[in-house]
Amino acid sequence: MKERIQELVDILNKANVEYYLNDDPFLSDNEYDSLLNELNKLEHDYPQYILPDSPTQKVATKVISEFQKVTHDTPMFSLSNVFNEEEVRDFDKKIRKEFPNCEYVCELKMDGLAVSLNYEKGVFKRAATRGDGVVGEDITHNVLTIKSLPLKLKEPVDLEVRGEIYMSKKSFNECNKKREEEGLPLFQNPRNAAAGSIRQLDSKIAKERDLDIYLYHLPNTPLKTHYETMEYLKKLGLPTNPNLTLAKSADDIITYIEHWTQNRPQLPYEIDGIVIKVNSLAMQRELGQTAKYPKWATAYKFPAEEVITKLTDIVFTVGRTGQITPNAVLEPIKVAGSTVKRATLHNMDYIRSKDLKIGDYVYLHKAGDVIPEVVGPVLNRRQGTEKELVMIKKCPICNTDLVKSASEIDYFCPNQACPARNVESLIHFVSRNAMNIDGLGDRIMEDFYNMHIIRNFPDIYLLKNRKQELIELEGFGSKSVENLLISIENSKQNSLERLLFALGIPGIGEKNARTIAKKYENIDNLKNANVEELQLIPDIGGTLAQNICNFFDNPANRILIRELKELGVNMTYLGEKIIEHETFSNKKFVLTGTLSFIKRDELKKIIEKYNGIVTGSVSAKTDVVIVGEDAGSKYDKAVELNIEIWDEVTIHKILEDLKEI
Repeated sequence: MKERIQELVDILNKANVEYYLNDDPFLSDNEYDSLLNELNKLEHDYPQYILPDSPTQKVATKVISEFQKVTHDTPMFSLSNVFNEEEVRDFDKKIRKEFPNCEYVCELKMDGLAVSLNYEKGVFKRAATRGDGVVGEDITHNVLTIKSLPLKLKEPVDLEVRGEIYMSKKSFNECNKKREEEGLPLFQNPRNAAAGSIRQLDSKIAKERDLDIYLYHLPNTPLKTHYETMEYLKKLGLPTNPNLTLAKSADDIITYIEHWTQNRPQLPYEIDGIVIKVNSLAMQRELGQTAKYPKWATAYKFPAEEVITKLTDIVFTVGRTGQITPNAVLEPIKVAGSTVKRATLHNMDYIRSKDLKIGDYVYLHKAGDVIPEVVGPVLNRRQGTEKELVMIKKCPICNTDLVKSASEIDYFCPNQACPARNVESLIHFVSRNAMNIDGLGDRIMEDFYNMHIIRNFPDIYLLKNRKQELIELEGFGSKSVENLLISIENSKQNSLERLLFALGIPGIGEKNARTIAKKYENIDNLKNANVEELQLIPDIGGTLAQNICNFFDNPANRILIRELKELGVNMTYLGEKIIEHETFSNKKFVLTGTLSFIKRDELKKIIEKYNGIVTGSVSAKTDVVIVGEDAGSKYDKAVELNIEIWDEVTIHKILEDLKEI
């Protein structure tokens, strides 16, 4: 029986590959079902012979209580965007300044949900969402339902592979047809449907929605090019999009874009653009990345849809810093796959420059997930009844007199206790990139604030004392409250940089919060820092240094920090500690070329560990350029600027002395 089970597994898995990946089935539906039934019966009778890659292991009814957090070994970056031919050519020019002979791989940009998969010895183990790029959510139970994804690779390798989960047009239409019959709200577009399906606690729902997947990236590959990597993924039996091409010039990229702009409607799935990647992996490493995007890739987004709708009103909102923002209230209209009812108008200067009036018909521009933009009025549809917007003089929430910013462009509510500012601060505090507390969305937070359940940050950590009260609220139940309290408790263990970002200190973003946390290690060290020493930190200028000092000099904020500490919120940096060392401390390094004994990412981490700074380009402010094989133009510029150069022997000796190799 063991042999027959193996035979059936091999036949059925081959049938899945031919049907889902190659569109060339060799079994009829009846034949497939008959063999699958036979396998199910044999596995029931002989469970000791069930194989990990058996198609029966594609779970259909697993239910989880909550999504577990997964920290990615390598961050999952999003891509920068370009929107026209000129910007595509500018991207190419920047690359060719460093690498004149660069070639690219062009791929279709799937309109789905990014995912990371892990295989151990060739067997599928785990799947996780991108999340905030550093921490995602475990969605293994739902990814197991994707029919085209193999549970066992053709080679027993350990690897992490990334790609996109999507829903085909056919599955999307069938899903919405069923929802319409059941009287449920329809999904706006396949992307929303796929994202909603993959985040179901019950995998039966995900299975019914017939999701699919394409893989397109290996974070840690020994191969030399991205194109070779894609061929390797196919060799392993993983589903990859066949519609990719090599491009040797910007003209080749434009030709590919024009082809798929025309042929996009014929595809069985939605795409929202074209991904352009440098093919050489050595060049990719050389180019590096910003805090958010890789410099070696970009996404061309298809031209935005532009529609006409009515601007029925302009309302003012108050942000967490007190800034007053005018917002367009629009007659709801579907554009670029979603229904738009509102759009930001930024400030009064923006409204005047666009000559917008309440009651205008306006052009609305939106591309994919980009925030909708009111382009301007449809002048030939004006009837003379439209009204000029008059800027308000008092805060729409607390009625405090507004003040102008130093730039004379923006207006602010100066009332620190303004309810709107407080609500926005609370929403920011629990957001994904800050303290990452699930279950306290914008509406819930606003309701809790108005009900005096949460009025400040410490109140969030006191919710456990009001558990029964929460359970009795409409829309809540014991399970959802339990999950919320678990998420709140887990957030206490966040590293210091998340707390610094969450506190809302003006100018403190995710990147500089991490830099500051690493430098000062705990909040007590930071709150005693002065402006002069803060300014010595890279990218911390005088204004930001003063903002930090002002925050910690405020007695109310010192009390807040003490209360959070007493409630068990971690105030220590949990990442790798900085070690001061005269060889590296406060010096700026540029890495170029390939080193035989260490990867550049590993060397970057070591330099940063010893308080060095690694940048992507050579300038007069660069202290040292470390060069390996095929160093390129950065070496030439270092020579031109008379910057100190370390070759492979020099850096090897330094790391050897530090016992880092």
